[in-house]
Amino acid sequence: MESKQTTTMRCRCVDSTVLGVALLLATAQGCTKDDGISPEAAAGDSTALAGWTLTWHDEFNGASIDNAVWTLEVNGNGGGNNELQYYTAEPRNAFLENGTLVIQALKEEYLGKQYTSARLNTRGKRDWLYGRVDVRAKTPTGRGLWPAIWMLPTDWEYGGWPASGEIDVMELLGQTPGRIYGTVHYGSDPAHHLSSGGNYTLPGGASFASAFHLFSLEWSADSLIWRVDNIRFHAEKNGPPFDKRFHLLLNVAVGGNWPGSPDASTVFPQYMQVDYVRVYAKAK
Repeated sequence: MESKQTTTMRCRCVDSTVLGVALLLATAQGCTKDDGISPEAAAGDSTALAGWTLTWHDEFNGASIDNAVWTLEVNGNGGGNNELQYYTAEPRNAFLENGTLVIQALKEEYLGKQYTSARLNTRGKRDWLYGRVDVRAKTPTGRGLWPAIWMLPTDWEYGGWPASGEIDVMELLGQTPGRIYGTVHYGSDPAHHLSSGGNYTLPGGASFASAFHLFSLEWSADSLIWRVDNIRFHAEKNGPPFDKRFHLLLNVAVGGNWPGSPDASTVFPQYMQVDYVRVYAKAK
């Protein structure tokens, strides 16, 4: 695996489209940086963040994935998107290495599928209502790769998908490795599925696969705000169904309705490296 590194970047904004639905949108009013890192962080506490209180984190510094926090899903149902992978709990698909969580997609025959990968979730182990979620990660690249950092409702109080909502903190299509998406999904039922979101493109043709970047969601009773490297690129006004507990998911899908299938140009193995996951509450 490549070593961890940091990067600086300029901002490119994409405005929201306002929809006449219960979930009202707030267009990001220019890309703005956070107020900065707290004095504690400057003094060496890397988990400190001005205006926020750390409530939970996983730095992935152990010998193995913490099963008290993460569940490795095992299924080959394609995620409802006609994806091509089989998600396994095999250590070749998800493991810790050099202080990072590695989710690795492989081209291999497995229980009728041609690819394997991993999808981890925290449901029933770590669930949150509001706060800031930070995930520092490096993404895979190549046509047909579909990494995601996202959240699903824990209790499904408004009904099945998408009635209880879905929050996509970061999604990327491997054939456009310099662009990420932040999205919410909602609606009364799959036939009436609605979504809204924004995207961010790195300047100069840079790729999210070449360096670690910080993907953040700030979620309150009033709004949802998406940031990359502390730069805001999208915002939504909040309302039902995003007023209930959600949990976190990390995965790398292969193929599916949105990215399409890998082709001869896609090189395997591919992987998403996650440096850390940190969850904060708004400081009082």
